[in-house]
Formats: sequence, structure tokens, C-alpha cells
Amino acid sequence: MAEVKRVERPLSPHLQIYRPQMTSVSSILTRITGNALIVGVILAVWWLLAAATSPAYFNVANAVATSWFGDLVFTGSLWAVWYHYLAGLRHLLWDTGRGMDIETAEKLGWACVIGSVVLTLITIILV
Repeated sequence: MAEVKRVERPLSPHLQIYRPQMTSVSSILTRITGNALIVGVILAVWWLLAAATSPAYFNVANAVATSWFGDLVFTGSLWAVWYHYLAGLRHLLWDTGRGMDIETAEKLGWACVIGSVVLTLITIILV
């Protein structure tokens, strides 16, 4: 039987030359933040249910909600809400047929990311 000479080839040659684009990153961020909002909602609902259950159970839920973990979840949820709001405005603009060229779409993606961070910081400072 003849020997087969195996050629070393990369598994995914496109990954060597692919550069993530802001349009794809913003699409992925929209999906990730939408699913991550569930964690904030679950924590808030647990806190409310604990308040309606008993003082002892509320103390446990309140300790988690006001800990560093709760602060992280609620701050991340706040950012996700602002990001979704700005991404929704971007999609409304796209629904009118404007801003569809690549350069404008990338600028709008960056505007959503930077704007959501700025609005999150303003909300934290004001509240």
C-alpha cells in the first residue's frame, strides 16, 4: 500500500486574515446584552419576591443584591439597557433606508458602544 503524504494545512484559513468588523461586533453585542439582561431581571424579581416572603429571606436576597455581585449585575444591566436603546434607534434609522453604507454603519456601531457607556456613567452619577 502506498504511503499518503499529509499536507499541513490550517484548519480555518479565513481566521488568519479575518478582522472583526464593527457591524458584526455590534450585532453580537446586541444578542449578548439581551440575554445578559435576564440575569438582572432574575436578581430583581428574586429581591422583590423575598421582600414579599419574610424578613429573614429578604435579608439574604438584599445582601446579595447590594453586594459587589449585585452591583456588577445591575450596572451591567443598566449598560445593556442603554445599549439596546441606542441600537434600537440605529435600527429605526436603518428602517428608513438611511445609514446603510459600511462607513456610516461602523460609525453608528461605535456610537452605540460609546454612547451606552457614557449614558451609563451619567445615570450612575445622577442616581
